[in-house]
Amino acid sequence: MTALDTAINYQHFTAHQQLVDAAGDLLRHFDITTKVGFFPDGHDLSAARLRTAAESICSELGRAPNMLLLHNPERSPTWFTNACNTMTRLRDEGLCQGWGLSTWDPTPLLGRIVPAPPDVLMVRAGLMVPSGVLDAAEQFAKQIRPVELRGMAPLGGHGDNQAWNHVDAARLFLAPGQEASRIQAVIAAAFAIPSVRAVASGTGNPAHLAELSAAVRIDVNPTAIEQYRTLIRQRASVAHTSQGAS
Repeated sequence: MTALDTAINYQHFTAHQQLVDAAGDLLRHFDITTKVGFFPDGHDLSAARLRTAAESICSELGRAPNMLLLHNPERSPTWFTNACNTMTRLRDEGLCQGWGLSTWDPTPLLGRIVPAPPDVLMVRAGLMVPSGVLDAAEQFAKQIRPVELRGMAPLGGHGDNQAWNHVDAARLFLAPGQEASRIQAVIAAAFAIPSVRAVASGTGNPAHLAELSAAVRIDVNPTAIEQYRTLIRQRASVAHTSQGAS
């Protein structure tokens, strides 16, 4: 594992320092993606706050991060276009090697102007994501044309979630002949729901990390994925109609 995903506000705003302390001289071997947008006093995408945060990250890490993402820009959509311009300047000035967006639900951003395609768009991926969010993520990706699309949070925050004891993802979603644990199958499916190049998943257990990493070699059944997407769209539509009637 050489790619790390973090954020300035993780671990109560100590994530970068903890990373430096843990990695030591090995830090230079890692591809680091981090995020800006949250501050102790709230969410802020103003140019001054983003620049100060980027400079602080470079100082803490002792280097520019490989990728700097706007963290949940849908929280401050009116600042979105200006923030994208700021991120482009930060990249051009060497405060990051690339810039992008990390969004939990891009619906509020649809139709808003992105001056130039970002290097990365990170969206929720996997079986825990509502149909509307998946569709919005794919629509947003078509709108802004990122160089790379990544996924995140495929386990819904907890690998021991009871849902994974009831959903046999290996039987439902994998190509015939594939052998995998249920959690590995969930991770493999996340690469296709939606179609992403990388999936970020957190764990504090090395054995669990090894299990997750093996999922990248597993093939999913594209027909099953398509059928799943159709079914959850239909369910979302029925639920919306029922809610409107009530």
